[in-house]
Amino acid sequence: MNLSRRLLYASDIWEIARPRTALTAGHVLIRLTNPAIAFDLRSATDWLRCHSAARQALTEVLGATRCTVMFAHQWHPIGAAIGEPEVESSTPTFHLFGRWDGEPVTPGEQLLLPTQRRVPVAPVELLNYDDGLRAALRRSAVKRSAEPDPRLEDALPEILSRTPEVRAGRHHTVLSPASLSPASLSPASDGALTPGVLLALAASVQELTDRPGVAGLSCVVPDPGAGRLEVHALGRSAGEAVNPLEEFLSLPSVNQALL
Repeated sequence: MNLSRRLLYASDIWEIARPRTALTAGHVLIRLTNPAIAFDLRSATDWLRCHSAARQALTEVLGATRCTVMFAHQWHPIGAAIGEPEVESSTPTFHLFGRWDGEPVTPGEQLLLPTQRRVPVAPVELLNYDDGLRAALRRSAVKRSAEPDPRLEDALPEILSRTPEVRAGRHHTVLSPASLSPASLSPASDGALTPGVLLALAASVQELTDRPGVAGLSCVVPDPGAGRLEVHALGRSAGEAVNPLEEFLSLPSVNQALL
């Protein structure tokens, strides 16, 4: 797939693009354009705008009503990469999976297969959607460029950390903002998810990598729907006996959100 077809929108800091292997028509990336850029107030603000624009575009073009986010921290897929999207680069990358009723294949169906057995969406099919996504992203960018930049709170908000009752691996932790409206990641968001919340979550994710036996993290953020925003952080290591992502994607509580 050539670059002109892969790139959908570029802001000052992040870009929205098709992955090299799009697992569904609703699979897009938010990727940092320059790995030297720090994740600070400016880049967190820009990420939020790109995320909101991407969700809105997926809703307009595909009728997506839900969106799951996946990303890795200090970790790259190895071997068959069960449960993980193929690595694009070492640049921070977030995979968004827009979901809609009647979709022919789901992200979970693809991710539970080894990478060599996954069937990417045909480029000709992506062409049916990508022009519409670009146009929707441009409209959203114009609208959001007129919005004032938010200010960082005096103190970062509290992030709650818990071990779920049913764990996917030994190092499965759930992070959630202590006070955040349940629908803050929906296309109709009122902006409750702030750059400060993102920065606080990023700090909590980084702390989890300091645990013994954890080399990196695979993180999944199921669409919160009517529930609470939660980041499932799964500790990873090259010598792990069990792939925690494979276990996580098979949990009944996850099926409704991702599979």
